[in-house]
Amino acid sequence: MTTSGQKSLLTKFLLWKAKHISQRNFVYILSVFVGLVAGLGTIILKNLTHFIQHLMEGKLIGEYHHAFYFIFPLIGLTITILIIKYVIRKKVGHGIPATLYAISRRKGIMEQYRMFSALITAPFTVGFGGSVGLEGPSVSTAAAISSNISRIFHTNQATRSLLIGCASTGAIACIFKAPIAAIVFAIEVFSLDLTLASLLPLLLASISGVLLSYFFYGSDTVLPFELVDKFELNQVPFFIIFGVISASVSIYFTTIYDRMHKYFDKIDSPIKRLLIGGIGLGVLVFLIPPLYGEGFDTINNVLSGNYNLALKTNFIHLDFANPWIMIGLLLGLVLFKVIASSLTFGAGGVGGIFSPALYMGAVLGACFSKLINTLGFLRFHLSESNFTLVGMAGVLGGVLQAPLTAIFLIAEITGGYKLFIPLMITVAICFAITKYFLPYSVYQMDLGRKGDLITHDKDKAVLTLMNMESLIETNFVPINNKMNLGDIVHKAVVKSDRNIFPVVNSEGKLDGIILLNEIRSIMFNQDLYDEVLATDVMENPPAVIKLEKDKMSDVMQKFQDSGAWNLPVLQNGKYIGFISKSKLLTAYRRKLITFTR
Repeated sequence: MTTSGQKSLLTKFLLWKAKHISQRNFVYILSVFVGLVAGLGTIILKNLTHFIQHLMEGKLIGEYHHAFYFIFPLIGLTITILIIKYVIRKKVGHGIPATLYAISRRKGIMEQYRMFSALITAPFTVGFGGSVGLEGPSVSTAAAISSNISRIFHTNQATRSLLIGCASTGAIACIFKAPIAAIVFAIEVFSLDLTLASLLPLLLASISGVLLSYFFYGSDTVLPFELVDKFELNQVPFFIIFGVISASVSIYFTTIYDRMHKYFDKIDSPIKRLLIGGIGLGVLVFLIPPLYGEGFDTINNVLSGNYNLALKTNFIHLDFANPWIMIGLLLGLVLFKVIASSLTFGAGGVGGIFSPALYMGAVLGACFSKLINTLGFLRFHLSESNFTLVGMAGVLGGVLQAPLTAIFLIAEITGGYKLFIPLMITVAICFAITKYFLPYSVYQMDLGRKGDLITHDKDKAVLTLMNMESLIETNFVPINNKMNLGDIVHKAVVKSDRNIFPVVNSEGKLDGIILLNEIRSIMFNQDLYDEVLATDVMENPPAVIKLEKDKMSDVMQKFQDSGAWNLPVLQNGKYIGFISKSKLLTAYRRKLITFTR
């Protein structure tokens, strides 16, 4: 069928839809479809990755030689980079931050290549030993598909953002079989409003993702665990202390990740980044094999108390019967997991930080509880499995700064809410401390610094969504700083219907402004036309807007502080126009109506 024929068919469908299906019901239908597509994409991504990992780690490493642990990560990263350079030919980037940027600055529009870029690169990164997760790529792939489906059916910005949230909900629900946590994830991470208009689409997408997971995997989950030990009131002090420790690890995770990200950004050569990151990762995985891949096998072994399998090694024969050696090794996994993940990203790998956060939290919980049990502190015996689960929630909530997602995820994984109180205690303390020291999560870091982050603060969210360039007015007549009063009157005042005039020099830089009211008393005195210069009557503007630096929130604050009705806009130091308060407030009101509709 020709392209015109396809367009004709789509047009006929859209006309039929407009007559027979309400917009609300159509959004419900799309949310189910998006949830199914998100789940299907997640299943393909997971299966392909696990196939490669089983082939590499289970066959070659297990049956041939341990040295492959050093070689495989570099090979996987090389394949990933080659695919990006020669197949995709565009920057892939980190999945969820790219999705957040699309919502905040691109009106929910994501490039078409993002529908498959992570799908064909992440399996090679993770399957060959990259120490990152698949949740981020799954969400970004689903979000890109959802965005482009929305564009096909000409939905508005609010609906596109909602369907992107539905896509992330379907992906997370499919991975963990945790439908409530998936909905909360979309609300917390993508800052969606939980209203009646958004709740039902999110529910439908979540149900679709979970049902698809049951269809393909049955009752199997990535974290199969049944809660055995009950919560006891006398353990509350330990959960409080553990909340503080979890916060320290969350801050450590985010800080190390950020510093290493900046370090690799300074390296211009992709080959140099690949060699530094790939070799560094290979060394770590060779020395500490549990850092290979996502790490859910290690998490499950720790949960079930199989520390010998969790701390597998082929070249150092340590006595695992010694609890202090076990504690030291667990602590090493906590410290080095984020380094391995950062090296993977720095080298050019594609993945997410959701799984590394769960990994570090699980190992931290096991390490803390085993330490207390080994010390025999006040003859307390802590449940190591319970603290492993609570640790996963604590560090996840701190790193992602999504506490409710962390609490509901672990509660649903355990099949009940018997650990709800310790989860709330630890996660609340961890989140509060982490938020105090780090205003943004790993996902939000870059966008937050640039002012491009959408939050639940509607005022800031609306300002972030506004386009500053569209507000700049250029119908102001500029005055050269060497012009006299006569030239100002005949060449500027007469030709302009504005009452403010920018004064610029020969290089186009702003020297000041002239207000019509300030020269009204002398502008008709021809005796002064040659004597008075522009520099004599100009004044400094009450504030200046710098296009490359200021965000809409800064612009609004400058209008509020200065009391001005018009402020000049500079780009790289040169005058380009004015923004008026009236136009700014009108645009704000329109965007607010659209945003809250």
